[in-house]
Formats: sequence, C-alpha cells, structure tokens
Amino acid sequence: MGRLSFRSVTFMFIVAFFVWSSLNVEVCNARRGKHWRQHGTTSSVSLYKKKGKSHGSNNHHKSGGKPKPKYTSPPPSIPISPPSKGYDNVPSTNIFDVTNFGAVGDGKTDDTKAFQAAWAAACKVEDSTMIVPSKYIFLVGPISFSGPYCQHNIVFQLDGTIIAPTDAKSWGSGIMQWLEFTKLVGITVKGSGVIDGRGSVWWLDTPYDDPLDDELKLIIPLNKTLLRHPPTPLNSSLSGKMPSIKPTALRFYGSFNVTVTGITIQNSQQCHLKFDNCIGVLVNNITVSSPGDSPNTDGIHLQNSKDALIRSSNIACGDDCVSIQTGCTNVYVRNINCGPGHGISIGSLGKDNTKACVSNITVKDVIMQNTMNGVRIKTWQGGSGSVQGVFFSNIQMNEVQLPIVIDQFYCDKSRCKNQTAAVALSDINYAGIKGTYTVKPVHLACSDSMPCQDVTMMNIQLKPIQERYHMYDPFCWQSFGELYTPTQPPIECLQVGKPTSNKIQADHDQC
Repeated sequence: MGRLSFRSVTFMFIVAFFVWSSLNVEVCNARRGKHWRQHGTTSSVSLYKKKGKSHGSNNHHKSGGKPKPKYTSPPPSIPISPPSKGYDNVPSTNIFDVTNFGAVGDGKTDDTKAFQAAWAAACKVEDSTMIVPSKYIFLVGPISFSGPYCQHNIVFQLDGTIIAPTDAKSWGSGIMQWLEFTKLVGITVKGSGVIDGRGSVWWLDTPYDDPLDDELKLIIPLNKTLLRHPPTPLNSSLSGKMPSIKPTALRFYGSFNVTVTGITIQNSQQCHLKFDNCIGVLVNNITVSSPGDSPNTDGIHLQNSKDALIRSSNIACGDDCVSIQTGCTNVYVRNINCGPGHGISIGSLGKDNTKACVSNITVKDVIMQNTMNGVRIKTWQGGSGSVQGVFFSNIQMNEVQLPIVIDQFYCDKSRCKNQTAAVALSDINYAGIKGTYTVKPVHLACSDSMPCQDVTMMNIQLKPIQERYHMYDPFCWQSFGELYTPTQPPIECLQVGKPTSNKIQADHDQC
C-alpha cells in the first residue's frame, strides 16, 4: 500500500512538471514571437493611420470612444538624404508597372486609364512602387493620384517620359493641374524620367491680359523701345484654341512628407511644380527647363506649406525660379542654379486686400544667371499680414538686371488703386550678394504707412555691366535698417535705425 502510494505521488509530480513546462514555453514564445510583434506593429500602424487620415480633412466623425489624436506636423528637421535609386529591394507584390495595366508607351496612345488602374492597385499597398519604365513615352491626360485612403509611403518611380496632350478637347473648359497628387502621406516621386507639358501650344495662345512681371517698368531699353510683348495669340496646327486656364504640370496638395528627386519637368503649360497645403517637403536634384520667354512658367511654387527644403537643382523658366507665397514658414532654399527666369521671389502677397503671412525663409548658395530679378519680395497695396525672418546669403549674380528688390507697390496689370494698408516687412537680411548687374543693383520701394524695418546688408559687391538698358543708382523708399559693411556701389539711401512713426496693424491684420 505504501509502495503504491509512493508511485502515485511520483507519477502525479511528473505530470505536473510537464504541464508547467508546456505553459512556460508558450509564455516565452508569446513574448519572443509572432503575437508580441504583431501587437506592437498593430498599435503603431493604427496610430499612424489616424494621423494621416485626419490630415487634409475637416470632417469630424462621432464615436463613443476617446477622441482621435490630433494631426501633428513633422519636426522642422526634415530628412535631407534622397531616397535610394532603383527598386530592386521592393517585394514583387509591391511593384505596379503601368505596362502591366495596359499602358502602351508609344507617345500616341492615350495611357491615362492604365495609369489610373496602376495607381488604384498601388494605393492599396503600403510601401508600394508604381513604375513608369524607361524607354517608353506615355501620353497621359489630366489625372489625380488621390488619397486620403491610400496606404502610406508610396513611390512613383518615373524613369520613362510622360507627355501631355496638345488638343484642346483633352482639357475641357479648363483644368488647374495636369498631374496631381492629393492627400497622401509619405509620397515620393523619383527617378531619371521626364514630365513634358509640351506647353508651346499654350504659350502661343497667351492673351494680352495675362499678368506681366511688374518689374518690367524698371527696365528701360537704351533705344527707348518697349520690351517685347508676349506673342500674338495663334491657333496651333496641333491643338486649336487652348483653354484660357493653363494647368500646373505637377502639383501636390494636402500631403505630408513629400519628396521629389531626380526627375526633369520641362515645357510646362504654366507653373512646373507646385506644393499647396503640404507639410514636410523635400525637393532634391531636379531639373526644370522652359524657355526664358515662356509666359508665367514658374519653376517651383510653394503656398500654405511649411518645413520645406529645396536644394541642389537647376531651374530655367519664364517666371520665378522659386516662388514662395502666403502661408509658408520654415522654407530653406539652397544650392540652386537659376536662369533664365525672374529670380527667387517671396510673393506677390496681399492681392485684393488679402492677408499674407510668411516667416523663417532662408535662401543661400544660389547662382543667378541672366535673370530679370535676383532675390525679391513683392507685395500689393491694400494687403495685410507680415513677412519676417528672411535671410538671403551667398548669392552670385551674373548679369542680373535687378539683383535686390523689395516692391510694395506691385501691380501686374496696367493700373492699380493706391491704398494705404500694406503687408508689414521686417527682419530682412542680405549677406554676400555679389556679381554683376545690368539695370539697377538695389531697389527698395517700401510702403509709406508700413515702412520696411530691420533691413540689414553685409558684403554687398555688385558691379555694373552696360548692356542695352538704362542704368540706375540704388533706390530706397521708406527703408530702415543698417549697413554692417561698406557696399559696392554705396547704398546710402538705406536709412539707419527705425522709422519715427509707423502705423500699427489691427489685431485681425497681424499674423
């Protein structure tokens, strides 16, 4: 009886030991293995999607749970390393080649629907790559690659050429953009390919009432003839009369962490590359190319966007190489070759009595070659708001007509109404502006009621080159600040200190 009891106890002990060991192994596996990782990943992706989904939308969804976390902007230090070239490391299930969706790529067949189908598939997969392969020419009409329900971190790999249609029928009564990416998170457009707007058919149709650069009024040819007006509207043999609204070639709207690198955008119908309501923008190593006389063809245009880095790019166009509009802050422009074109501009701002707010803008290490303007701030009479914290440094001017410009009387039509209100300009800094000019080295025309304040200049060395224009001395009006070093030529018109009287903006006019 005792032996039986001992064996029973021993058996029960062994069974209990194995049960305990099995449970312990499961717990360890759960901590180390699939379940643990899955739980962590799910939480991270869920939070990221909530952030992305709230971006670009004003809808508020009611729920019984906790309120969704508010969208938070990226840190000011946006990434500056361009994405790696190629897509060899992308899983095959994440690659969507437009030729596999019916794109022909012969430059004649309309491939718009194939691009739409490829995007619809790529949109559903996180970290996907939509491929526009090299050695093909794709004819694509107006198209929107849209979120906000697309997955994050999609790459648009452009190695081939995309061309725009040149018949008026493809554009309807007028479309504001040709290729558009909207409400996306982590969108990248990269590659060695080309976006060709074939804009000449639009430029020929330019009406006489299209806006002209107001700084033309400062450039007077020696023979006193007027500068050449845009060409007489003609109907292209390819197109017929084009719509009066000219589209932007490539536009990003309402997106977060946008990268454009490596590509070429040429011959845009109007603006080449535009960012509107975007947060976290990187433009790196791109080429913009259009003739210097192509009307209103800005290179890169920023509006209502922040935390942007534009660097190491070549821009030749018929308007501003870089245009920074209202609502922009923390914009850094560096290592740009600009020309032909109208220089790098902040504005125009305050048109039609609107409020404009621009701050923390840096432009440095830029070469201007045969441009109309160098670095410029332009505002309309009657506006409100402010421009502050602007730094222009290490700018090389080569045969630039007007290297340094502030124009608070900007008007791109034949006549504008005189108004008292103005956008307030302060903390505007120029350092290391060197080279040659052909009309006037400095033109600072500030508002009577809102004089420019804290304008500083250091190491300004600009030499005249007589070409075919009348030449003028530096001009200043209601401009206050300080010269930290002697300048060439002497800029004696800049008034030292602060204005004795200055209109105070109402609270609703301030930024």
